[in-house]
Amino acid sequence: MTHAYVPRGKYFEDFQVGDELVTPARTITSTDIVNFACISGDFNEVHTNHEYCKTTPFGEPVAHGPLVYAIMGGLQYASGINDGTMLALLGIDKWRLSSPVRHGDTIRMHSRVIGKKETSKPDRGVVTFERRCVKQDGTVAQQMEATLMYKRRPKD
Repeated sequence: MTHAYVPRGKYFEDFQVGDELVTPARTITSTDIVNFACISGDFNEVHTNHEYCKTTPFGEPVAHGPLVYAIMGGLQYASGINDGTMLALLGIDKWRLSSPVRHGDTIRMHSRVIGKKETSKPDRGVVTFERRCVKQDGTVAQQMEATLMYKRRPKD
């Protein structure tokens, strides 16, 4: 017997302005930083050279900003809200990096729905989130507005 896949994600109709989500947490490792340098080709010394970093305000290598952004996307997926219902990332606005993320920092994403609009196509809608990457001590490392397209709930 074959069973139809039932998404666990939220549909456009399930989001309300003001809704908040706090994702599971994830600890950033040196391996994450090195692997991202390898994948991206960004071997800037501020991410890869311990001796150089001793001369910077950080004192040690820090995670790439886009690495932290990517992990935030993974944390949102881990929360389940995108699973089988998200169609596309449409934009990132007001992206600010306000505190470094280092090896050993544990981050989670705090996300709040700040906008919602129907599209001209009846099977989808657009949701805008205010996202904050928050470290274990409550410091905000990154913040942005993310606009995503979601499926609308099937009519059957």
